[in-house]
Amino acid sequence: MPKKPAVKDYIRTIVDFPHEGIMFRDVTTLFADPRGFRMAIDQMLHPYAGERIDKVVGLEARGFILGGAIAHQLSVGFVPIRKKGKLPGTTISQDYKLEYGEAIVEIHDDAIQPGEKILVVDDLLATGGTAGAGIKLIERLGGEIISCAFIVDLPELGGRKLLEEMGMDVHVLCEFDGL
Repeated sequence: MPKKPAVKDYIRTIVDFPHEGIMFRDVTTLFADPRGFRMAIDQMLHPYAGERIDKVVGLEARGFILGGAIAHQLSVGFVPIRKKGKLPGTTISQDYKLEYGEAIVEIHDDAIQPGEKILVVDDLLATGGTAGAGIKLIERLGGEIISCAFIVDLPELGGRKLLEEMGMDVHVLCEFDGL
């Protein structure tokens, strides 16, 4: 009997992108396949069956694709966390460190109400910098994060450990070794 494909089977690896020595885990191949994409969304939702979730927060940019689909399935609102200067309304911002520099993310200051239950989603967890900054923004607005969900974890980069040290529940669909 042939093995059923797993989410990981739909993700391609591009060598030396964006820099030499990087093994880029490309989820666009997963998104392009209707079965793979549905499988990923269903598996990301599964741990939260029966839990109260008020909003899904997606991290720029592939987190928007996942977050929109998950919010639709849950019949809840979607909130983007974007790079600085991309949101039109009044925002709050949070800086964070990247492997190769610094960045700033923002959220509208009225996007989350105190006490709302939030699910944070993105495609990939590497160092945890972007997710950590997003978590800080949500908490500054009074949101209560129930969990953070990702398709891919790169455990060697320590992002999961960082988020768990922040008190976060972390759910991932698959892991890849290396950078």
